[in-house]
Amino acid sequence: MVSFRIPAALLVVAALVAPPAFATNVHRSPTSGLATTHKLSKSKHKAAVRHTRGQQAIDPERVTQIQQALIRENYMTGEANGNWDASTVAAMQKYQADHGWQVKLMPDSRALLKLGLGPDYSTAINAKGSSFAPAPPKADTPPTLTAGFVAGSGVNQ
Repeated sequence: MVSFRIPAALLVVAALVAPPAFATNVHRSPTSGLATTHKLSKSKHKAAVRHTRGQQAIDPERVTQIQQALIRENYMTGEANGNWDASTVAAMQKYQADHGWQVKLMPDSRALLKLGLGPDYSTAINAKGSSFAPAPPKADTPPTLTAGFVAGSGVNQ
C-alpha cells in the first residue's frame, strides 16, 4: 500500500508544478521594443476629461453670512468681506474647537446651525401657510386612565 502512495503523491505534485513552469509571459511591457500603431476613428477616440465633483469653494454671499455670524459671536473683528481667507478660517476653527467639534472640515454643519445659518425652508414646496415650529408636546393623559400601567413596560413581559 505504501508503494502505491508515493507514486500517486509524486504525480499530484508534478501536475501542480508543471503548468506554471511551462507558462509564457503574454504581457508585453512598454519597453519591449515592439512598436504598434493604432488608428481610432474620431467617434471612438475620446480625450481624457477630468470632471471636478462636489463643491469647490464657498459662495461669497455665504462666506459673508458666516463672517457676520462670527463677528456677532465675537470670534472675528472687522467687517465681513466675503472672502474665505486665513482670518475667517482661524475664527471658524476657534468657534468649532470651543464647542468640541472637529476643526479640519470647514465649516462644520453643527457650527453653521449653532450660528443660526441652518437651511432656509422658506422656498420649499409646502412652505406657504405652514410654520416650521417644533411639534407640539404629547397630550397628557389623566392618571385615572393610566392607573396600573408602568411607564416603559411592554406588553410581552
